[in-house]
Amino acid sequence: MKTKSKKLSDSRVEITVTLDANDLKSARKKALEKLAKEVRVEGFRKGKVPVEVAEKFIPENDLNAETIDIAVRSTVIEAFRESEKSPLVLPSVNVSKYVPGEMAEYTATADIVPEVKLGDYKKLGVKKEEVKISSKDIEGVLDNLAGSFAEKKAVKRAAKLTDEVVIDFVGKKDGEAFRGGSAKDYKLVLGSNSFIPGFEDGIVGHEPGDKFELKLTFPKDYGVKDLAGAKTVFEILLKQVNEVTKAKIDDKFAEKCGPFKTLAELKKDIEKNLKAQNEHRSEEKFKDDLIKALVKKSKVPAPEILISDQVRVIRDDMSRNAVAQGMDFSDFLKANGETEKSWEEKAREVAEERVKASLALQTLAVEQKITVSDELVTAKINELKDVYKKSPEALKSLKDPNVKMDIKNRMIIEATLDYLAKVNK
Repeated sequence: MKTKSKKLSDSRVEITVTLDANDLKSARKKALEKLAKEVRVEGFRKGKVPVEVAEKFIPENDLNAETIDIAVRSTVIEAFRESEKSPLVLPSVNVSKYVPGEMAEYTATADIVPEVKLGDYKKLGVKKEEVKISSKDIEGVLDNLAGSFAEKKAVKRAAKLTDEVVIDFVGKKDGEAFRGGSAKDYKLVLGSNSFIPGFEDGIVGHEPGDKFELKLTFPKDYGVKDLAGAKTVFEILLKQVNEVTKAKIDDKFAEKCGPFKTLAELKKDIEKNLKAQNEHRSEEKFKDDLIKALVKKSKVPAPEILISDQVRVIRDDMSRNAVAQGMDFSDFLKANGETEKSWEEKAREVAEERVKASLALQTLAVEQKITVSDELVTAKINELKDVYKKSPEALKSLKDPNVKMDIKNRMIIEATLDYLAKVNK
């Protein structure tokens, strides 16, 4: 077998393979053995006909077709290996020459794992954000805690800011109720800024039993594009007004919140937890920034097949989210002011970023010989078994060798990110 490779792009190659008589002889033998099992000859049971006898009854065209098929399938991956290329999927093959018993020639084309040239990953110039916890941050948590311990009392008076109201409402655009704009027995704290501007203020001054309308315009930068800047009408029934009295923040309050004897102890615990949360967020952002800087400093081709696969993953995730909200994917696009084309353009940008990040980290892992032991992988799987112990389907999937390999690869990527963070601090 002789091979000659031709680079079509940074991530796609065409390999021309030439097979000689010896290569075809081996393939022909296997073809005969396969076809002999299907031949019917008087005096022999099906599948028991000797190859020498069966050969006389097999049409030459069938034998030649099976021979070249076996010859290609048994040599194509080896051809890529000899060319030091790793195909991402089974190559597409085109047989250009075939002289039975003498020679054959075919071309195999495939997207390959591209060559990644890493930049100086030890000097990425990324700084980790310093974590600071202010007294205002702590007071904010205390205020939320006081709200959770607040006393509520139904009152027969006009609603005011800080009251909790129970309402039924229907939001309409152009006279039609829009998705996500209606609810019954909805509890809302006035002044919490949970709704668009004007909604909560519009309820202030109304009493239990009042029915009224609020004409409101959605903000131009509202998340749902179909509603951004839209003029709407909300039909509201105010069913109940609850006066809210927040708990007094003192030592007795601290005792209600946990094993604390004083307010000072509670504040110290809040500060500790806030610091841990913010440290985690800062570390995650630091790693995200490192990946972006690594890709920017490196030469990372992104094969189309990997980008397309990631677009499919993104679409599947969004489709599941849409279903959870009672919509199909087309409804979801419409609600966000997107078309299939505009969505795919954005999804492809995200997909390409993911592919490049993954390839860069995989290359770094190989270069630095970063791996994880089978013992650590087993420990991780046992941890996941405990998490999913109530899901038979998830537990079954953890026995799949491919899932185990995926978990190992994820752990290697995490270890590589840890290394990248360490050398850039």
